[in-house]
Amino acid sequence: MTCDTRLLEELAHGYFAAKHDARERSLAHARLLIRHAGNAIRAVHRREWTAARSLLDGARDEIAAIRDALADQPELYYHNAIGDALKEFAEAQLTLALVCDEALPLPDDLGVGYVPYYNGLAEAVGELRRFTLDALRRDDMATGERLLATMDAIYDVLVTIDYPDAVTGSLRRLTDGVRGISERTRGDLTTAAGQQRLAQALAEARTQAQTAVFNTPIDLSSP
Repeated sequence: MTCDTRLLEELAHGYFAAKHDARERSLAHARLLIRHAGNAIRAVHRREWTAARSLLDGARDEIAAIRDALADQPELYYHNAIGDALKEFAEAQLTLALVCDEALPLPDDLGVGYVPYYNGLAEAVGELRRFTLDALRRDDMATGERLLATMDAIYDVLVTIDYPDAVTGSLRRLTDGVRGISERTRGDLTTAAGQQRLAQALAEARTQAQTAVFNTPIDLSSP
C-alpha cells in the first residue's frame, strides 16, 4: 500500500487553515458579544432599561455573526471562548428579565445552548444580589424580598441538575455559590428589615411624645 504524503499534507493544511480562520473571525465577534453583555448588565443596575435592551439587540447581532463564521465548523460554536461569550449573553438577558419581573426566555429562545444558559442563570444570581443591595439603600424592601425569592427559586432548580461537570460545564460549583449568595442576601434583608422596624418605632414614639407636649394644658395663672 502506498501513501501519498503530499496529498495528506494538502488536506491537513486546507482543513486546519479554514478552521483557524473561522475561529479567529468568531473570536472577534465573541469579544464584542462579551462587551455588549457587560454593558447591558451595567445599564440594568443604572435602571436604564432602554439602553440595556438596545445593547442586548447588538449582542444578538454578534451571535448571528458567530454562527455565520462557524457555519462550516459547528463544533466550535460551544467551545471555550465562544461558550463563555454565550454564557455572558445569557446572564445579561436573564438578569434583565428577572429584575424587571418578566417571563424568563428559555434556552432555545436565546439560542445559546443549555450549558451556557444554565451557567448564565447561576451567575445572574450575583447580579440579583447587587440589585437587591441597591434596592435596600433606597429602602425598597419589596424589591429586595421579591429578588430573594427569585434567587431561592433559581437555586431550587439548579440543585436538581446533578450531572458530571463534563456534561454541565462545572454548573455544580456555580450552584454552590448561588446558595452562599442567597444566604448572605437573606441576612442583609433581615438586618435591613429590623433597622426599618426600629426606625418606624422611634418615629412613632417621637410623634407620640410631641403630641403629648402639644396637648398638655398651660397654666397661665402661675406667677
